[in-house]
Amino acid sequence: MSSSAKDARSIDHFFSAPSGRHDRWRDLHSIARSWANGDAKRAAVESALEDLAVLEEFHAFPGTELMTALRERLKNDDKPGFLALAKRISLDIITGNYKQDAGEWQKADLALPDPADVLPPALGETRAYRPYFELLTVTPAPAARWPHIASEFRRLRRQEDAFIYESVLVGSLEDAVCAAILNPDIAAVAIYEGFALRSRHDAPVLRNVLATQHPLLLESDEADLSLRLAAGLKAIRPELDIYLLSDRRVEKLAGDPRAAIIRRIMYQIEEPLELHLSLLEGIKARFETPFFDNLKLYAQRPIATFHALPIARGKSVFRSPWIRDMGQFYGINLFLAESSATTGGLDSLLEPTGNIKRAQDMAARAFGAEHAFFVTNGTSTSNKMVLQALVAPGDIVILDRNCHKSHHYGLVLSGAQPFYVEAFPMAEFSMYGAVPLRTIKKALLDLKSEGRLDRVKMLDLTNCTFDGHIYNTRRVMEECLAIKPDLIFLWDEAWFGFARWSPFLRPRTGMGAAADIEAWAQTQGAIEQFEKQRAELGNAPSADKLLQTRLIPDPRAIRLRVYQTNSTHKSMSAIRQGSMVLVRDVDFHTIEAQFHEAIFTHASTSPNQQLIASLDVARRQMELEGYGLVMNAIEVALDIRREINSHPLISKYFSIVGADGMVPKEYRSSGFVDFLAPGTRWDDQLRSMREDEFCLDPTRMTLVCGTAGFDGTSFKGLLASEYNIQVNKTSRNSVLLQSNINNTRSDVALLISVLLKICGSIDTRLKHGGEAEQKAFAARVKALMKDVPDLPNFSHFHEFFRQDAGDKTPEGDIRTAFFAAYSEKQCEYLPIDSPECDRRLKDGPDMVSANFVIPYPPGFPIMVPGQVITQETITFMRKLDVKEIHGYEKAKGLKLLKTDVLAGKKSANHEKARKK
Repeated sequence: MSSSAKDARSIDHFFSAPSGRHDRWRDLHSIARSWANGDAKRAAVESALEDLAVLEEFHAFPGTELMTALRERLKNDDKPGFLALAKRISLDIITGNYKQDAGEWQKADLALPDPADVLPPALGETRAYRPYFELLTVTPAPAARWPHIASEFRRLRRQEDAFIYESVLVGSLEDAVCAAILNPDIAAVAIYEGFALRSRHDAPVLRNVLATQHPLLLESDEADLSLRLAAGLKAIRPELDIYLLSDRRVEKLAGDPRAAIIRRIMYQIEEPLELHLSLLEGIKARFETPFFDNLKLYAQRPIATFHALPIARGKSVFRSPWIRDMGQFYGINLFLAESSATTGGLDSLLEPTGNIKRAQDMAARAFGAEHAFFVTNGTSTSNKMVLQALVAPGDIVILDRNCHKSHHYGLVLSGAQPFYVEAFPMAEFSMYGAVPLRTIKKALLDLKSEGRLDRVKMLDLTNCTFDGHIYNTRRVMEECLAIKPDLIFLWDEAWFGFARWSPFLRPRTGMGAAADIEAWAQTQGAIEQFEKQRAELGNAPSADKLLQTRLIPDPRAIRLRVYQTNSTHKSMSAIRQGSMVLVRDVDFHTIEAQFHEAIFTHASTSPNQQLIASLDVARRQMELEGYGLVMNAIEVALDIRREINSHPLISKYFSIVGADGMVPKEYRSSGFVDFLAPGTRWDDQLRSMREDEFCLDPTRMTLVCGTAGFDGTSFKGLLASEYNIQVNKTSRNSVLLQSNINNTRSDVALLISVLLKICGSIDTRLKHGGEAEQKAFAARVKALMKDVPDLPNFSHFHEFFRQDAGDKTPEGDIRTAFFAAYSEKQCEYLPIDSPECDRRLKDGPDMVSANFVIPYPPGFPIMVPGQVITQETITFMRKLDVKEIHGYEKAKGLKLLKTDVLAGKKSANHEKARKK
């Protein structure tokens, strides 16, 4: 085997662990078939089996008995027997039948498993099913005793157990880390003291990663090795339950503050049944869904409803000859679970005190927050709730101008003034990236120089962006807190909620970074770092010096206030419009009342019960299997990238833009190029995640279609109408593909086959169409890929809406501008192609937008109320070839505020609007 092949299959090459395992078993099966047919030598089978055997040490199935049986059949040249057993194990791993059928663990049974039943049961059908998980057991016992230990755990099973588990045994810290990363079925860890530090296998990448990410794990001193391992595993997979078994004074060990992350510490000699019961109880604590469980019980009760919800209990539906088909389509439980009541086992979403409150508390625990709030009308509402609760008229909010419209409208409603900051442009794709940290720091320092820093309340950014740009959230917050220690952060992570369950992505979430900053601030080293930098900077460092310095905040002064909004429905198994607000705010108690007022303002008094239940269930799923699901979503995305960019025909017309094409070089200090660049390894990606100012979410893929002659909108329509493939956002010359926990490799195969078919038709058309067709195609590609309009930056607010602004800072009173347009007498319309438009751009008076103008694509406001319209913006609009532009009526033209409204002194109406 070549060195590169060995590296790709080393135990610490983790990026494609789940399907990589499946592929290796299929490879073994294929080689075994060739050996049985006389087309391959036994040495090839031996090599494939031993290569795979290392990986299988970190999984409970197929286990020692079946692996030994494989080796014996290979040793005895039993070609048919080896082939049959390899095929059965391979199919078992793919179908997952071994998780429910004990017979699949027996070497004597060579019958092939039935296909896994993944369809929902028919009406009235019930299935006996107990969820399966695996227990990682870290033990100092010799490997020869491991099968006996596993069998002892198996003997503890009882029929009344709600869950089934099998054991994975390892003997070292490094192997425990490998198992936790490679095996998504592991849900709990039992650590017996006395295990070794180093793996029996070579793991250079793992050691390099641990040396930089978790250096304390690899210290040669074996004192407190168990606590160090527990901390390391929690850092990688915080959802794991950890149990520590010791023969020392467990009472003293339990009092160690570092042991707080361990679910239970037990005396090693005690009855193993106690550990078994604790394991099941720990899983049950995550499996419980308080609201969903109560909703199911509610639906089983005979209830007469005398409230305003006729479809509750379903009588109006199932007794109707006209709408009965709706009941048949959705099923009876949907209607039995409908209610306007907040009693009788249910709860109020507006003021939860029962099972909704418990469900929200469990969600907070799962997402690493202090508080979580369920929202049933999308993250648009979540964002407006947070803004209303935290900012007031006259406050300044530093805001990405290209963020979702809900943030802009939230400022209109709250009366706070936006200080727009610009993201780096990607004109070739008609999209923006993310806002550079230098731009954010400059905004804060400019406000400080004007004596207005006290007015700045919040930094509001989108993480990750629609197109996959992820901020270095920790660095952004630390450097901003170094300038303003009480700054509030709102991270709109509508598309990024799943990232909590990826060790690669979690540190870049708002909650993940907040936890890291909080832990750092409590160390003595944090104070030393700050004091050292303060001495280096001196008493009055210049703004330019501060812009060039990686600032460290004073850990004694900072007030860590972080809010994160997640569209749970966008990346987890929640019903559409299911969202959450996550809070980690040291001062939340001071604004809790106004936060609840914001909930009362925006939340429906009749929230959908099924939607609330789906948020509860989505949390359960992610806590118990989210790690594996997210790993699969990343792997699916990498497969798509690989197949499209390497296919000889598809790559002629389509491509997935790499990280180097999405993130400019100056923001990639690690030198990372792309996930699939030659020589790129897992630790390279981790270094990028740790160091770079921006990195790219691997699950979000910009597919360039302009090189195939398609604009984004028409290509999206083609895929949907002709091939039943739905994609996400579009740009002038691209569409956005997004992998998620729902996708399978079959989806990838469908996408590739469709792209191949489209490319074949293009090839045929160009071949038979002659020179004229080829010239027309080249002109179309040039128009889409080269003749792209420059992206317009935010210009400025008209001076009429800046009477409370700084002299050199660009904030403005967007609320007054917005409501000024409510009077048609104060507005006029002007077509963008008219001579009058050109004259006013040249000679004045200023054209001032009366409303938001949002073209789709690109989907961000190119005009906001009160903004002075410039030549740059008009040129962009004239070059747009999209049909959907919110806030713009082509027949009328731009909606503008009249010049005489903006001239002279403030009117009484204007003063009244400002006070509101």
